[in-house]
Amino acid sequence: MAAGSVALAAGLDRLVAEPPAALHPVAWLGRALGPFDREWRHPRLAGAAVALAVPLFVAAAAAAVVTLGARLDPRIGAVIAGLGCFAATSRRMLLDEARAVVAASDTDLSAARTRLRALAGRDATDLDAGEVRSAAVESAAENLSDGLVAPLAGFALFAPISLPAAAGAAAWVKAVNTLDSTFGYRSIPMGWAPARLDDIVMWVPARVSAALLAVVAGRPAALREARSFARRPASPNAGWPMATLAVVLGVRLTKHGAYDLRPSASHPTPAEAERGVAVVSRAGWLAFGLTGVVALC
Repeated sequence: MAAGSVALAAGLDRLVAEPPAALHPVAWLGRALGPFDREWRHPRLAGAAVALAVPLFVAAAAAAVVTLGARLDPRIGAVIAGLGCFAATSRRMLLDEARAVVAASDTDLSAARTRLRALAGRDATDLDAGEVRSAAVESAAENLSDGLVAPLAGFALFAPISLPAAAGAAAWVKAVNTLDSTFGYRSIPMGWAPARLDDIVMWVPARVSAALLAVVAGRPAALREARSFARRPASPNAGWPMATLAVVLGVRLTKHGAYDLRPSASHPTPAEAERGVAVVSRAGWLAFGLTGVVALC
């Protein structure tokens, strides 16, 4: 049943890309977090409470819904778990956006800069075409870890226990990542705990993502070269998939004032950037496949 849930999530990702915004649980969570974005007397304590309570609540709700469905019929429980896994992961939509940015960078730089806002949180006003493509490739690599491998890892880890536990684990990971993307900024006093929790949770998925990229590119040894660049971004995790992709593509990936990966190379050409997105796509399918195999065990 768990393997079928993963297959359903993968199929929906391929066919639908994302649930409609009005029906997307992650969008619901984002709106529900709004009241927490305010001044707190003890912001770090408030942030810690939110970081602990919200993901647990989301996980419990996901597990409860799957349990109720399974009591009606195990197949209903499996379908609900698959829908939950689909909602907790993201692959095609982000890759489609990355491809669109890369294509526009060669024909309409202004449009490419505008579309980049959906992928990367940076000011693209003064970026040249190569830098825009760099940002698109970086975002595709980082989102492989945050948006796909991490929630799938949670699902796979708990699938041998039970289907509700697997669905709850995937939802918990997604909630942690959503909290970080909402509050995990230095400008938000309560964001310290959500950001640190996200760093801990994403530690293994980031390195697994780097390994997947190296394997599907046929360059497993690239991880050794990527190690020296992976530490350059401030994040303890984001640098691993980005640096690995930079190595397997043989390109330079940069963010002004933050990091410069493989500075001796050139920024990706359109063809190199497209190849990078394709490598991320294959790594995503491998992640789905491995999760399904684990779920069968």
